Amino acid sequence: MGKAGIKTRATQAGVADFIAAIPDARRREEAVLVDAMHRRVTGFEPRMWGPSIIGYGSYDYVYDSGHSGTMCRAGFSPRKAAMTLYLMGHYLDRQPEADALLAKLGKHRTGKSCLYVSKLAEVDLDVLEQLVALSWDVMNARYPA
Repeated sequence: MGKAGIKTRATQAGVADFIAAIPDARRREEAVLVDAMHRRVTGFEPRMWGPSIIGYGSYDYVYDSGHSGTMCRAGFSPRKAAMTLYLMGHYLDRQPEADALLAKLGKHRTGKSCLYVSKLAEVDLDVLEQLVALSWDVMNARYPA
């Protein structure tokens, strides 16, 4: 297994300790807010996935290539450059709903399965929570427990 697979495995590291050790006070406060949001949406206690991803729940996947693994169903990483939220990248048949929410979110960037927010103060937190909930619903539909 490659290095990336090893880095994204669930660990026994403490989430509270990880958040408390974030050097930037604003990012640390934002991590507390995003953690609370994920706990509300998912109903799960978080676990650390690799050195910097705070994840909720898990799912098993198998790619067409045959590569398989386990990853968190929802999660985020309070990175220096941006708060990175891991969301279902294409929302399956609910993409129009996701697009409408993203249009109302505020200042952000997106990647394949990531939402990047430089400052939480620049986005609508209610809309952000709706995006997390939508992604959670889609993940649960695609990967039933």
